[in-house]
Amino acid sequence: MQPRTPQPPEASASVVTRLDGRELAAIFAGGCVGALARLGLVEAFPGVAAGGWPWPTFTVNIVGAFLLGYLATSLQERLPVSAYRRPFLGTGLCGALTTFALVQVELVTMLDHGHSALAAGYAAASLAAGFAAVFAGTALARRVREI
Repeated sequence: MQPRTPQPPEASASVVTRLDGRELAAIFAGGCVGALARLGLVEAFPGVAAGGWPWPTFTVNIVGAFLLGYLATSLQERLPVSAYRRPFLGTGLCGALTTFALVQVELVTMLDHGHSALAAGYAAASLAAGFAAVFAGTALARRVREI
């Protein structure tokens, strides 16, 4: 077995990409809008006990998944190419509107309180409804395009 020859630094270095400040600003602005929208929706509903279905989180995640399907399809297939719409709407708005972290907290809380069947149902329903919402958003965007 032959010893490995060391590679020159430029061959082994990863590709360095330049950050676009305007793209980061678009993500930040979209994230602010999405986070404020989520806060408003969650504040409009009363708190949920550990043994109850977390409707506020479930609702914003499904709405966010639907919007992501609709917007990503519209941006890709319908609207003219823009460097900042997708980061603003997809990564920023929809990324901040939805909350995977809170789903995890709610699942752990359910499990800590002995509600394992509720936790399993919530996890499964969140995944299934999220995929269905993305599919519905995509289908709607394509249907609107045909009109």
